[in-house]
Amino acid sequence: MQKNNWLSSWARLFLWSHAIGVAGFYSLQWLRTRPNKEDYVRKLPPITIQNTQQPTTHLTPRVSIIVPARNEERNILRCVSSLLEQDYTNYEVIVVDDGSSDNTAGVLDELTATHSHSERLFVLRLKDQLPDGWAGKPHAIHMGVQEASGDWLLFTDADTWHAPNALRSTLTQAIQEGADLFTISTQQELPTFWDKVMMPMAFLGISMLYPPRQANDPASPVAIANGQFILIKHSVYEATGGYARPAMKATLLDDRDLAAIIKREGYRLRFIDGQGLVSVRMYQSLNEAWHGWRKNAYLGNRGGLAFVLLELFGLPMITVVPFLLPLFTLFTRKPQRRQIAWTEVRNATALELTPLLLYRTWLNRQMGVPWYYIFSHPLAGTIFEGILAQSTWLIVTGKGVDWRGRRYHDTNKQPHIDTNPDTNLDTSPRTNKVQ
Repeated sequence: MQKNNWLSSWARLFLWSHAIGVAGFYSLQWLRTRPNKEDYVRKLPPITIQNTQQPTTHLTPRVSIIVPARNEERNILRCVSSLLEQDYTNYEVIVVDDGSSDNTAGVLDELTATHSHSERLFVLRLKDQLPDGWAGKPHAIHMGVQEASGDWLLFTDADTWHAPNALRSTLTQAIQEGADLFTISTQQELPTFWDKVMMPMAFLGISMLYPPRQANDPASPVAIANGQFILIKHSVYEATGGYARPAMKATLLDDRDLAAIIKREGYRLRFIDGQGLVSVRMYQSLNEAWHGWRKNAYLGNRGGLAFVLLELFGLPMITVVPFLLPLFTLFTRKPQRRQIAWTEVRNATALELTPLLLYRTWLNRQMGVPWYYIFSHPLAGTIFEGILAQSTWLIVTGKGVDWRGRRYHDTNKQPHIDTNPDTNLDTSPRTNKVQ
């Protein structure tokens, strides 16, 4: 009898501590991640072609759009076409073909020859071999910046699509708000089952580690940017050293680390909800998504190995166990009676599932995912548990993670802030069109 009471007490402690913990997590997660009313993009109405021939003034600073692209034949036409058709007047598009082995170059050649605004397009072709100490994307962006003539730089990915008023709307708001780095969340295109399963869980993880509210708070050390759309003053980029900074050359977390540098050096960072202006299809299959998230899952954490191990324990606890809690009674019953009454289990289940389901309903609505995908939450948690575990293993054992035919290792600690970064910059001269 005494043993039964002991088991019942421990089972009850687990039940209620788990229920309270999960309910608190999702309630706090919603409070931390929902945007403030001022943290939305102010979309300007598109203007007609007849009105685009406006004189260049101090109100229309020149913008250099830089698109790093490696094996992007599937996406590059849509992306660059949308960029060439912006209703802003004073900008250039620099596409950096980073040693592509597919038909990316051919698509760009055709765009150059046929698009009505091809005079805005400049294609810089790099060799496949990276210089020592560089990761692919930072190097491609760095090389693009060497060609840039704009007062502002826009870094954007090759799998994005930009509404015609995207550049004008974001640049106007960045200037009005005095931002030095202005970044937006993008609309995720989620046509397949796996897209809808995985992307909400990815958002949950990123926003848990890097809440946008804290990123926008100058007093908070948290910094994050969305590498799919980073608008930054050219002068600020140069003053901080940008990706030529030694700690930045090899980063796989180019957006987070650039935001960290900008914020720590006292410049203003703004991260806002930009849905409706830019959309992106990140991955085309479950296999692509697994490899893509595996690249950053371990390196993107803020607390090192100890925190990742805590995550590996906690992720199934907040994503899988809440849906299995009603089965808890199977482990706490005897042939004649239950150690914990079904009513108590039901109440605990309701306590933790209610905020979980409410949060996922809100998140699904934000991302355009049907409400019933809330029931894919355990599946998504299980998949990301595997991704995080494999990413951790590959980095900790020194095997490294592969991405687009290149292998990377643990060079992505939070960037060190040099007291005099100018002494360590790569001052290579401006490049020719083909490198």
